[in-house]
Amino acid sequence: MTNPQPHTELESHLKETRRFAPPADFAAQAHVRTQAEYDALHRRALDDPEGFWEEVAAGLHWFRKWDRVLEWNPPNARWFAGARTNLSYNCLDRHVAAGLGDKTAILFEGEPGDVRRVTFRELLDEVCRFANALRGLGVKKGDRVTIYMPMTPELAVAVLACARIGAPHSVIFGGFSVQAIADRVEDAQSNVVITADGGYRRGHVVPLKANVDEACERCERIRTVVVFQRCKCDVAMKPGRDHWWHELTAGAPATCEPEHCEAEDMLFLLYTSGTTGKPKGIMHTTGGYMVHTNYTARMIFDLKPDDVYWCSADVGWVTGHSYVIYGILSNGVTTLMYEGAPNHPGWDRFWDIIERHKVTKFYTAPTAIRAFMREGRQHADRHDLSSLKLLGTVGEPINPEAWLWYHEVIGRGRCPIVDTWWQTETGGIMITPIPGVIHTKPGSATRPFFGIDAAILNKNGVEQPPNAGGFLCIRKPWPGMLRGVYGDPERFRRQYWSEIDGVYFAGDSARRDEDGYFWIMGRVDDMIKVAGHGLGTMEVESALVSHSAVAEAAVVGVPHEIKGNAIVAFVTLRSGIEPTPALRQELMNHVTHTMGAFARPEQIRFTQSLPKTRSGKIMRRLLKEVATSGEVKGDTTTLEDFGVLVKLAQKDEE
Repeated sequence: MTNPQPHTELESHLKETRRFAPPADFAAQAHVRTQAEYDALHRRALDDPEGFWEEVAAGLHWFRKWDRVLEWNPPNARWFAGARTNLSYNCLDRHVAAGLGDKTAILFEGEPGDVRRVTFRELLDEVCRFANALRGLGVKKGDRVTIYMPMTPELAVAVLACARIGAPHSVIFGGFSVQAIADRVEDAQSNVVITADGGYRRGHVVPLKANVDEACERCERIRTVVVFQRCKCDVAMKPGRDHWWHELTAGAPATCEPEHCEAEDMLFLLYTSGTTGKPKGIMHTTGGYMVHTNYTARMIFDLKPDDVYWCSADVGWVTGHSYVIYGILSNGVTTLMYEGAPNHPGWDRFWDIIERHKVTKFYTAPTAIRAFMREGRQHADRHDLSSLKLLGTVGEPINPEAWLWYHEVIGRGRCPIVDTWWQTETGGIMITPIPGVIHTKPGSATRPFFGIDAAILNKNGVEQPPNAGGFLCIRKPWPGMLRGVYGDPERFRRQYWSEIDGVYFAGDSARRDEDGYFWIMGRVDDMIKVAGHGLGTMEVESALVSHSAVAEAAVVGVPHEIKGNAIVAFVTLRSGIEPTPALRQELMNHVTHTMGAFARPEQIRFTQSLPKTRSGKIMRRLLKEVATSGEVKGDTTTLEDFGVLVKLAQKDEE
């Protein structure tokens, strides 16, 4: 993220008036059932945040209570200072002690179809064994441990074992390149890497161990590699450096005393990929992050003891940290982990998993929803999705048409949708509906979570009136907040706290409507200035996707001698619809009708797919390079499918 230009002013032109009340049967059993309850909690959390979060924290286990709830010296915060706790203990030991040892903690399905159920007691035993193995390899409290694994239960075991012994983990998504591994290992000064022989993705084996071997050649820092045997493929094992997971744990004790970690001890590093330059190692600490993820998970997903909860994100991203592992297991709820691609071997894989495992709460990305929408509802319609009680979206703003498709086709019109806004840096969800109370509007993340002081400000720090675009900022500290950029405190201050003094700037543009609902308009970096109008990418893209022929769209700005910038739109059509010059003209007219002539794209380029990161976010930076110069020279480390760029560079006929 780079800081916005000081003159940036944003406008909002897209309006959405449809509203959906919480289903009555859901609201009747929700944690928060009435507007009066919601208002009281919301007021209390803003008026007395320290008292509010102290009450929330009391529901978790602490070896020693805090001296103060919050010490705030902008931009540096200390939450629950003086307290001692352990997040592994809060996810496992306390549930086993409460009689939940035989309850399924992790329900796993591999891409080939293998299924495993791991109970809380079994998970605790495995975590203890692996924690003892790490200690046996010389890993101490404070040592950074790199994890590069497929989405199997052992990934969760590795994460929780690190937390148990107070060794901060740095998880790298299993699709990242060799250089990405080497860069992150070097920056974190990590000597230990936990990996697997391979993992399954789209019917193929991802060569994880081979990638680590190559990273070791580029980064001499790595002294120890632990290898989990997932695919049973042949891999090279270097004596003295490489160790098989199963051999290390075979004789290890199934008990391991948890480290009594300070609340402000670092829990993990997570690297943002960064569009340019060096990736940022975002630091999160133990106590505040634990409280934030535990409470947001319980209230936003309305977690109940019998839930089968599924977040489709990989643990290599912050969503997987917070809402696959820590936030869910600390609530004693079953979390589902799926190893493979959403469309392998067919486009109904997700819906088949939901039907077979009776998933009750489902949390996924808008980009996946749009891909499913493009392929047609027939894939979902042939499955029984009646177990679902709540749906969620995460990762980027969801356009209203995709929201409605998700609501009608997947939720069958009876599941509330929690559209959540947050970031790697925030640690947990910040803006979201509370599902039993808040009336939702398609495309809006609705209101800030309890205790989150979010505001739309201009460059001078002045709060904007309803429906005026501006910078999405957080004005008060929150428990899950990042504690810095690893090894670079100046970058932490400059990147997040310098745009408006003493205020956290998220990098997103947004507006707040007359009901106090937040609408994310896109990254400020992606804003397009057309003939004096500052447009967010999200609004133009939503206008395009509201046309019945369009499944997904991404827009970028390119230099224009008269307008300053012109809009170029890359459009993916729904299955069975052919691109034609007439349709291109129709879409241009549709945007004009929906938003105004100033938002009309200069070009519309049809494409079968868009360049995305492996977490599903559209890489508009690469699209801008294609639209401007016809080639891509920037960093493509996080790109999912390189073939997309080749096709995009072949401009279709106007």
